[in-house]
Order: sequence, then C-alpha cells, then structure tokens
Amino acid sequence: MLRTSMAERRTHGSGRYVLGVAVALVLLGIAVVLSLGVGSKPLDSGQIVDSIMGVGDDYVDAVLASRVPRTVLGVIVGAALAVAGGVMQGVTRNPLADPGLFGINVGAAAAIVTGTAFFGAVASGSVWLALIGAVIAVVIVYALGSSRGQAGTTRIVLAGAVVTAVFSAYVQAISLSFPDVFDAYRFWVVGSLAGRGIEQAWVILPFVAVGLVLALAIAPGLNTLALGDDVATALGQRPIVVRLLSGAAVAVLAGAATAGVGPVLFVGLAVPHIARSISGPDHRRLLPLCIALGPVLLLLSDVLGRVIARPDELMVGVMTAFVGAPALFIALRRLKGERR
Repeated sequence: MLRTSMAERRTHGSGRYVLGVAVALVLLGIAVVLSLGVGSKPLDSGQIVDSIMGVGDDYVDAVLASRVPRTVLGVIVGAALAVAGGVMQGVTRNPLADPGLFGINVGAAAAIVTGTAFFGAVASGSVWLALIGAVIAVVIVYALGSSRGQAGTTRIVLAGAVVTAVFSAYVQAISLSFPDVFDAYRFWVVGSLAGRGIEQAWVILPFVAVGLVLALAIAPGLNTLALGDDVATALGQRPIVVRLLSGAAVAVLAGAATAGVGPVLFVGLAVPHIARSISGPDHRRLLPLCIALGPVLLLLSDVLGRVIARPDELMVGVMTAFVGAPALFIALRRLKGERR
C-alpha cells in the first residue's frame, strides 16, 4: 500500500512538472512575440511572420530588426540569471541568495569604472571589462571564504558581503572623482535591454552556453549537497568540488549577463522560487525550468516598461522588481502552505 502511494505521488509530481514545463514554454513564446511586437510602432503577429518570411513592408522590417537584439539578449540574459540564482541558492542553502550576493554586479561595475577612468573605455561597450570584473569578484569571494581548501556556506556569504562593500566604496570614489566616468556609469548601472546591439548577444552567448551546461551537469551534486556535507561525503560526493564548479558556473553565467545588459536584480532571486513551486527541490528539474521562466520574467518586464511610460520607456532593471515581487510573494506563500 505504501509503495503504491509513493508511486502515485511520483506520477502526480511528474505530471505536474510536465504541465509546468509546457506552460513555461508557451509563456516564453508569448513573451518573445510581445517583445517583438510591442513598442512605439506596434506590430501584430501577421506582420512579424511576413517580415520573417521576407515578404514584409520595409518599414516593418526595420522596426522588427531594431527589436530583435533586445529580444535575443532578453532570452539569453534571463536564462543565465535565473540558473545562476538557482545554483547559488542550492550551493549556499540560502533561499535569499542571488548573483549580487557574490559581489558579481559590483565587481563588473568596478571594472567598468576602472576602464572608463584610466583606459578610456566606453561603458556601454565594455562587455569584456564587465565580464572580467565579475569573474574576478567571484574568485576573490571564494578565496576569502575558503579555509585550508574548504569553503563554508556562511563564510562565503560573509566574504561576498565584504567584497561588495569594498568594491562599492571603490566605485563611488572613482565616480565622484571623475565626473565623466559618473556620467557614463549612471547609464550602465541600471540594467537595460535597449541600446544594445546583436553583437553583444553573440559575445556573451558562448559563455552563457558553457555556464548552462556546467550548471546542469552539477545538478545531482547540488541535490546531494542539500543533505549536508557529512551525508554528501558519505554518499561519495566531494562538497569542495561541487562548490568550486558551482562558483565557476555562477561566475560565468551572472558575469556574462551583467556584461551584456548591466546589473539586473530580482531575476536570479525570484525565478528559482517560482520554478521550485512547480518542480520541487530537485535541481535536475529546477534548473531546466529556470531556463524557460527566466526569459519570461525579463521580457515581460521589458514590454511593460515600454507600455506604461509611453512614449518613453522604463529600463528593465527597474521593472523586474515590480513584476517579480508579486510572483515571488505568491510562490513563497504556496511553498509555505505545502510545508504545513
């Protein structure tokens, strides 16, 4: 009787997960169409299809071409940030963890202001600078959070807070000392999909692809790590290896995303909670669902930013908080109800 009940529960859970993946893919398709169609010049689905097929109006082709880069970037960055957040919450066993906890955003910002102030780099085009800064920040956090080759969860979180504070002070000092740097930096510091070219998507895409593959590969290790270091070791897992690979995956994913569009908060925090309410705690199911839901949240936030501030628009880095907060609240309420 007990085996029958457990089998029925697994079947019900699998059915719910498959349905959740199907809904997430449908939402992703709707978000992509809205991202291509909504703006100062609205396009319907027929015009979009005609333009893609090469039989559309020249003006429609030009409008659609201008929206393709931000849509492609939204898909890539949304998936990267969501999976980075899922990995961080798993490896730190902290439900409030997001890429900002490792100092990734501020590390990228420090590299941007350094390049702009001392090497004449252009903030909006310094993809490589931001990527290098983000990776360096993660390496420093892990070095400070490790002791004798072992990294504790609490120690890493504290190291992230220290690095964030130091880099933030550095960014403020440079920005206030160099007015030109501040003028360029203030446009980069609020994440935005607008004004980015398709070349930025191609630059960050290989890094995001490598990060996604690495994150999916360590998903079983994250499941074991959730049982505690002692249990994971007893089961043949090496916690230090899982943490090192997790740090590498987060650095590459969040660093590339920040380098592409600037700091975008809340996606890495909210999406894993939303996905977990469907998939449960198993990272082998959670992370693939994050890949689909992350772009949905980011693209819908970008579309809303275009609609509510017409004829101007609000940057997506501002809108993600307004869109993600209610979704996160609902997901947390559902999780709380399931644990009772």
